[in-house]
Amino acid sequence: QVQLVESGGGLVQAGGSLRLSCANSGRTFSIYSMGWFRQAPGKDREFVAAISYAGGSTRYTDSVKGRFTISRDNAKNTVYLQMNSLKPDDTAVYYCAAGPWGSLRVGLSSDLTSWGQGTQVTVSA
Repeated sequence: QVQLVESGGGLVQAGGSLRLSCANSGRTFSIYSMGWFRQAPGKDREFVAAISYAGGSTRYTDSVKGRFTISRDNAKNTVYLQMNSLKPDDTAVYYCAAGPWGSLRVGLSSDLTSWGQGTQVTVSA
């Protein structure tokens, strides 16, 4: 069973950095690929980044390439999202999710059944 809890959000000025964490309290974390999604007010949820179950493959949406880095530590049952050079457009609630790599690698969220509660990221101009 996968139970996900995000942390690390907050308020930061444009150009700053944050690192989000997503911890899984279940015992099967290492078999799941993981992804980060975000939802800004009035907008649909969008894909941000994904990492395969062993960490060998990653994917990013174009708007965060070169600024965000997804990583995972299976020994700690945790996936991270390092966010640098933050922009006001990055303001959103960020969610982590677990699921099949075939869906996450293309940013598909419709068949992901395990989600965290979300953490707010606010970037001021």
